[in-house]
Amino acid sequence: MPSFDTVLETDLVKVKNAVENTSKEIGTRFDFKGTPAAIELKDKEISLIGNSDFQIDQMSDILRSKLTKAGVDIRFLDVGKIEKIGGDKVKQVSKVRDGIEAEQAKKIQQLIKGSKIKVQASIQEGKVRITGAKRDDLQAAQALIRAEISDFPLSFDNQRD
Repeated sequence: MPSFDTVLETDLVKVKNAVENTSKEIGTRFDFKGTPAAIELKDKEISLIGNSDFQIDQMSDILRSKLTKAGVDIRFLDVGKIEKIGGDKVKQVSKVRDGIEAEQAKKIQQLIKGSKIKVQASIQEGKVRITGAKRDDLQAAQALIRAEISDFPLSFDNQRD
């Protein structure tokens, strides 16, 4: 049976490099001198720490531009709320998405079932496998997923005939 996997995977090396480049730029910019402005990456979480919401927004813009230059889609980031962490410091934590969550996988599965394409979708830990008898049906399913799901950057791999 021909099949392919729908996955949500990011290149964590590129994300790490973008975070390091953002940290370097924060260190050299005049408007961040003498402030606790910092960025760090731990276990697929990017933390931005600063004095104010404005400073967090500035660092976030720098991070987005560095990620874009590195070729990482910014839809991989699940940006959290800005919260106070004591004194006059604020923090924002963004999670790097890796793997399709159960709710999103069910949405893809329902999309495939709702279409009249003769393929089956099965959810497997962090990915959705699409199988069908004809290659053309699989290509139609890929086109449908690309057209309907734009919230996060999905890709297709492990294609078999």
